[in-house]
Amino acid sequence: MTSRTATLIGLTAILMWSLLSVLTVATGKIPAFQLAAMTFAIGAVVAFASFIFRPAAFGALKQPLTAWIVGVGGLFGYHALYFLALRFAPPAEAGLLNYLWPLLIVLFSSLLPGERLLSHHIVGALLGLAGTVLLFTGSGASFEAGQLPGLLAAFVAAFVWAAYSVMSRKLKAVPTDAVAGFCLATALLAALVHGAVETTVWPDAAAQWLAIAALGVGPVGAAFFAWDVGMKRGDIRVLGAASYATPLLSTAFLILAGFAKPSANIAIAAVLIAGGGLIAARDMFRKRLTPSS
Repeated sequence: MTSRTATLIGLTAILMWSLLSVLTVATGKIPAFQLAAMTFAIGAVVAFASFIFRPAAFGALKQPLTAWIVGVGGLFGYHALYFLALRFAPPAEAGLLNYLWPLLIVLFSSLLPGERLLSHHIVGALLGLAGTVLLFTGSGASFEAGQLPGLLAAFVAAFVWAAYSVMSRKLKAVPTDAVAGFCLATALLAALVHGAVETTVWPDAAAQWLAIAALGVGPVGAAFFAWDVGMKRGDIRVLGAASYATPLLSTAFLILAGFAKPSANIAIAAVLIAGGGLIAARDMFRKRLTPSS
């Protein structure tokens, strides 16, 4: 698999994650950790079902403790922190801090062997950050002292996801099929937390069950496998900068579904984020124009 192909696969994860908000809204009022347990379980079941046709894939679960700590710590740790952020801080502020992770991925990538952080990667990431700030602050976001615990959780969540993503590159020898085990462990941990701090609420309509299934198959399922491929074999800097498209696309899908309204801020943010992504991905376009590629 070429780096370009792996990068394109990684980009599909960004597209799937952009559906996370609209599908989550469609699930109703299911508690956060219960929803995480249900959707991660669905993602794991679908992955394990594919193993039936590839029995050798079960061997991917036999990984060193380090791989399990990074995998489960990244998936469960990030989502647990983000859910806490949404509980103690308004979504706009929490989302703004949480979306530091694309920039952090671009910066952390310079620590990897054989990777170079060039000026256009930084410029692209900063433009994406500027667009994301405009996207969130345009809705009137503001900070209050009582929101500090939630804001801190969102900030730490950004570092957790960036670290998980970059460390996945360090653990390149761990096959992507191992993500199935990480998803299953995350589902079990989420179920334990749900049982301890939440009251179970079951969906009361077929549309809610369909939204849960779609979440488990896509944004909380296949997306993590696609992201793993991108992080391990693709251009990590391009993927980091392109990740700023997630909140923009997410907002676009919310508008199409009738859950949000279009605005000038969204249009300007689109230009900044798209421009930043194109600048960061300049190397990919150059390679495509090279006759020997």
